[in-house]
Amino acid sequence: METQDGAELCFPQLFNTSCRKLTPPWFEVMFIHIFLYSISLLTVALNLLVIISVSHFRQLHTPTNILLLSLAVSDLLVGLVVMLGEILQKTSCWFLGDLVCTLYTYVTVIIPVSSVGDMVLISVDRYVAICDPLHYSIRITVNRVKLCVCLCWLCSVSYSFLFVKDELTQPGRYKSCHGECVLVIDYFTGVIDVVLCFIVPVTVIIALYLRVFVVAVSQARAMRSHITAVTLQHLVTPKAKKSELKAARTLGVLVVVFLLCFCPYYSVSLAGDSFVNASSASYVLFVCQFNSCLNPVIYAFFYPWFRKAFKLIVTLQILQPGSCETNIL
Repeated sequence: METQDGAELCFPQLFNTSCRKLTPPWFEVMFIHIFLYSISLLTVALNLLVIISVSHFRQLHTPTNILLLSLAVSDLLVGLVVMLGEILQKTSCWFLGDLVCTLYTYVTVIIPVSSVGDMVLISVDRYVAICDPLHYSIRITVNRVKLCVCLCWLCSVSYSFLFVKDELTQPGRYKSCHGECVLVIDYFTGVIDVVLCFIVPVTVIIALYLRVFVVAVSQARAMRSHITAVTLQHLVTPKAKKSELKAARTLGVLVVVFLLCFCPYYSVSLAGDSFVNASSASYVLFVCQFNSCLNPVIYAFFYPWFRKAFKLIVTLQILQPGSCETNIL
């Protein structure tokens, strides 16, 4: 059934309460579907490679890679759940019911919160590795990092409950018509979210990496100086390994790209609905989600072990006995 303005109804049997579905030209719909589904598939595939690589090869079971594994799980869920849900909402009506809508919005809040937590943990890991290399292996262990990752996800699940507690008690209470899936955040909760998930984490990340940058630059200058290189043998204070400095630069790129993708999203949140239209809001949301596809690309550019692991996975050599002990570094 169509309305007088040419829009189709999501639920024709609910003429008075059904949402209207606008029908753009078919070539525009095909382009949007192909583009968005391609990004979603690429995001899932690349992050699945990261998860398999870190999980399978024993040599990659390091504290830093455990954090990258947690981040890859978040990025995989973005491509598998969040992006597909966005495609469904933008190109069609929501036919999955109010309860599934509530669970979907719950997951869409948990994932970015856990990603922010992973980025903070990665910054702390690099800070200790560069600024306190003597105690790094003592303070940052695999078991401690696994515990921190579990606590990060647990806190994300608990924190995200604030956004959907009303929807969980009464699914669909904020929708204006049938066929719509929306998440309504009140002003007070929005302010808390901006402070706890944007201002505080970004401040911590920038402060830690500024310190890492200063120490890394001073150590790089010391290594280039012949006089300092000679006197270093008599110093008690150890310097970070060259591999740790390289990892810091790589993860620094990861953090910068993360901030560039997430800052527009929270800037729009700060601006409010009166300053932002629907098209710009959709754009910054896509940029935020596209970060999940960029992360494994950064690994491929800067980590030789990821490229080697990729070849072993696609050629199915990981199915051979003892492949987990392969020298991947």
